[in-house]
Amino acid sequence: MAVPATAPLGAGEQQRTNVATLETPAAHAVPTRPPAPEGEHLLGASWHRGIPRLLILVDGILILVSMLLAELVRFGQLGAVVPGVVILNYTLLSFILAFSWVVALTMVGSRDIKVFGVGAEEYKRVIKGTLYFFGLVAIVSYVTGVETARGYVAVALPVGLLTVLLGRFVVRTWVARSRARGRFRRRMLLVGGPGAVAHVHDALVSEAGAGYEPVAAIMPGYRPRGEDFLPIPCRTDLGTIGEIVAFAEENHVEAITLTSGDPFPPSDLRRLGWELQERGITLIMAPALVDVAGPRIHMQPLAGLPLIHVSTPRLSRSKALTKRAFDLVGAGVGMVLISPLLLCVALAVRIDSPGPILFRQERIGLHGKPFTMLKFRSMVPDAEKIKAALTPDSGDANVLFKMKDDPRITKVGRFIRRTSIDELPQLINVLRGDMSLVGPRPHLPHEVEQYEDYIHRRFQVQPGITGLWQVSGRSDLSWEDAVRLDLNYVENWSILGDVVILGRTVRAVAAADGAY
Repeated sequence: MAVPATAPLGAGEQQRTNVATLETPAAHAVPTRPPAPEGEHLLGASWHRGIPRLLILVDGILILVSMLLAELVRFGQLGAVVPGVVILNYTLLSFILAFSWVVALTMVGSRDIKVFGVGAEEYKRVIKGTLYFFGLVAIVSYVTGVETARGYVAVALPVGLLTVLLGRFVVRTWVARSRARGRFRRRMLLVGGPGAVAHVHDALVSEAGAGYEPVAAIMPGYRPRGEDFLPIPCRTDLGTIGEIVAFAEENHVEAITLTSGDPFPPSDLRRLGWELQERGITLIMAPALVDVAGPRIHMQPLAGLPLIHVSTPRLSRSKALTKRAFDLVGAGVGMVLISPLLLCVALAVRIDSPGPILFRQERIGLHGKPFTMLKFRSMVPDAEKIKAALTPDSGDANVLFKMKDDPRITKVGRFIRRTSIDELPQLINVLRGDMSLVGPRPHLPHEVEQYEDYIHRRFQVQPGITGLWQVSGRSDLSWEDAVRLDLNYVENWSILGDVVILGRTVRAVAAADGAY
């Protein structure tokens, strides 16, 4: 039986709600706001203001320490005084510059709660604010004639930037772990059609680090089908702006998201925005766009209508050259640094079982052209013959063939596969131009034959040693998820994205996530 439109729902265990019957007993009620955990008291009752304050404190301490370290490295002491147009006390200068640097990071919105914790935008703003700040310092120094020691600046800039980025990473990690335990999260109400609501709900749940907790859904005027289910309480009997605002207030909702299937005309949306603004509730719009990176989205106001432009995904010649240069430098340096490891692994593979050290296999690369991919051999020599007998028992009817406890894997092979050391010879493929450091997974010819037409878009870039699939579950991914991640990479490539993926790869390999 439906609950009256304006009645607040009580506490209860979150279960799957049958939209068709609109059953909302206590077990299906909107969870009440729990008492603030210990971590939230640390930042104050309003954590979304406390986190930026914490970031100011962390940034300030790290920047000041970096500036004082630069003074110590350049002059060999603190309190160094250098005569010139004006007499500079570098310790005092360090405090002034540290304060100004913190202000610059504030001016570019690097601590905006909307960009904190998810994606690379926060880091981009930190880098932009730092470059703006040092550019301003250079201009002031030129105009006034007050020269700052080059050695001091040469240490302060990179050390300060790296420590701030590291500090942001540490804070993000702490907050993300806290959010996974239910802290520092904003209660969100979803409004719209069932399909769009379900999609937004799943996206928010999968990105718990964003700090949003969907607690209920409203689908005005929707005629449910028996198979429609959502894991949060659903209401279809609330249709007016007043009813939705009252429901949000009574259930302590902090943000309302209108999905692409919302039923309200523009005039009602404006009124809803006013009503929510007065109550301190955030209004969020979720368009029907998926797997589109921020740089490809541009907003154009037209006669009061916000038009969203989505740039065509294209890897231009200049971007391709940049990516190739990045690959050559990374693979070349990597080969030199890990050459002792490569020799040790080669010896271990040779001693462990008979057969060649390297495993060569034809894969499909850029523009659908085949190439020979190299790996350390991790299986018995006749592994391909045994595969035919194992395929029906692998428990995976998808294009990809992966199985746990594969009997074809050798003792050394099990270790090098779990740690992904078997992939290291692919650095040779990168130097040859067959592969990239980061890119889609290189598939076998018979796997490619089973592709649907749209999946061939993944051949617009070179396959990679690692990629989004590597840092998102590896062998545990379904075929559909692997395809989605590969196409996401192709359509949203950036050099910074490659750097982030390489960093996440190190963490995924160290944790052996989804490797077998």
